[in-house]
Amino acid sequence: MKKVIVAGSSGMIGQLILNRCLNDAAVGEVISLVRRPMEIEHPKLHEIVLDDFLDYTSQHAHFTSVDAVYYCVGVYTGAVDRERFRQITIDYPMALARAVQLVSPKSSFVLLSGQGADRKEKSRLMFALDKGIVENQLLSLWGNQFYACRPGYIYPVQKRKEPNFSYSLSRKLYPVLKYLGKKFSITSEELAQAMFYIGLKQPKKTLFENDDLLRFLEEI
Repeated sequence: MKKVIVAGSSGMIGQLILNRCLNDAAVGEVISLVRRPMEIEHPKLHEIVLDDFLDYTSQHAHFTSVDAVYYCVGVYTGAVDRERFRQITIDYPMALARAVQLVSPKSSFVLLSGQGADRKEKSRLMFALDKGIVENQLLSLWGNQFYACRPGYIYPVQKRKEPNFSYSLSRKLYPVLKYLGKKFSITSEELAQAMFYIGLKQPKKTLFENDDLLRFLEEI
């Protein structure tokens, strides 16, 4: 059975991936990295509450024999200042990636990135630039065991309070986005399912745009 890490288990996608890991017979142990306790009890689950997402020196023993890392920590554009956004988007995932790489170099690393991530690192958009930078850094560290998932609009299957006007508008426009085809939107459950299987199956394809994620689900 597989041993996995889910970083950002309290978020919309992280929580769905965590639940899938806990309920799938292929997974035997789940390391959940969170900032606050989630108060979930399960025989597979080992929850680690972190004060600092940049320091994993005391966690190396927990990261041995890991098969897959699901990285879902993130922040909405505009929610924090420029330096904090860069730290959360680039420095946080790189700190975990380096820590896991030391003791579980054969594991896969699955990043929740975003549509428009610019690996040329020339975009003037903060989100696209930083996502492109971290994708490049993770690719350099993990090679073909790094998987970038770039969803378009993520439709929350479970009702929630939308973080800003843009998301509220996108939710209302979701029927239109869905009608336009596979390139523009995906449900939260579809995204979580695709990421889960990408981490365990380690396909040859390593960059998954929105339509790639949906096609991957159709093929498994």
